[in-house]
Amino acid sequence: MTVRPLIGVSTYLESGARWGVWELEAVLVPAGYPRLVQRAGGLACLLPPDGPGRAAEAVARLDGLVIAGGPDVDPARYGAERSPRTGPPAPERDAWELALIEAALTAGLPLLGVCRGMQLLNVALGGTLVQHLDGHAEVVGVFGGHPVKPVPGTLYGGIVPEELTVPTYHHQAVERLGEGLVPSAYAADGTVEAVELPSDRGWVLGVQWHPEMGEDLRVMRALITAAS
Repeated sequence: MTVRPLIGVSTYLESGARWGVWELEAVLVPAGYPRLVQRAGGLACLLPPDGPGRAAEAVARLDGLVIAGGPDVDPARYGAERSPRTGPPAPERDAWELALIEAALTAGLPLLGVCRGMQLLNVALGGTLVQHLDGHAEVVGVFGGHPVKPVPGTLYGGIVPEELTVPTYHHQAVERLGEGLVPSAYAADGTVEAVELPSDRGWVLGVQWHPEMGEDLRVMRALITAAS
């Protein structure tokens, strides 16, 4: 029997979630994330928010980690004043996911950051973010699409060597790159669309788009292969 690698996916708390007769606090993540892990050959494990001091213990039981998309990172995390267009802070989620990232980097665990996850990876390594991009996420609650061009010779460029139109929904982006990160894909307007660490730092990739909303499995399959 083939043992599928166990891939942790970060989740978040939401109050007032409703199902049936219940309206309670719930741990959530869009179903596209675990489904993408499953479709790519992995076993998905959802990671509810916990104390940051427990992140290393959680990471030690995983073969790979996905930091999911979601709300804006608190600008205080990268030493910036809050822009009027930046969403409300999610301090518990920031703390938990930053701890997961740091634990994964320390352990050499294969790590994929998606949208907010890529931005948080950049912040974890000392980078900063552009707090608003005009023309991105034009329709609230609706994913758009645009082409991204890989940088030859990078990890991402080896996974997806051609220009690809990807599902996207974001209004923030990488500004100053975090320590050691290199850009591995760009949008036509020059926005950094993927970042990674050199191969001697392990398998670490962040993408600005949402692969869980598309049909291309190559990025997730690459994570699964690294986790195997």
